[in-house]
Amino acid sequence: MSDLKLIAFDAEDLSIIAAHLQDAVLRIEDMAYLKGERRFAIVANRFDWSHAARPANRHDHFVRRRTGVRIERVTGAQVQGLDLTKKDQVLSLLTLTFEAGEAPQGTIMLTFAGGGAVRLSVECIEAALTDLGAAWATPRKPEHAGE
Repeated sequence: MSDLKLIAFDAEDLSIIAAHLQDAVLRIEDMAYLKGERRFAIVANRFDWSHAARPANRHDHFVRRRTGVRIERVTGAQVQGLDLTKKDQVLSLLTLTFEAGEAPQGTIMLTFAGGGAVRLSVECIEAALTDLGAAWATPRKPEHAGE
């Protein structure tokens, strides 16, 4: 499978990126708010849900991919429930959402398992997800309540 590359310019686009990032794992040190560049970036190991959905792959093996995500036009960042000094702490991304403000401004929220979150104030939605080439098999598929 070729590397995934997605761009988001509205809430619907962002929800597609969010779906691909569900259950991605990363460390605190894999996130950065580049204030001078007005950019927030993460590098994560995303679970490849499209690969897992294929009938031939449902019980055989699953795949994780190294992925970069950037969010542009960020005017502010706030952290809740995360200790930024614990650089090696592993986080599991639950979802990425957009809350509209005065158009086209709003807030992009990254919500992590365990209650942590990053809240980004943005001028508008401009985000991208790019697989970085590295992929590997994993025997485990993330499980959610009710599955």
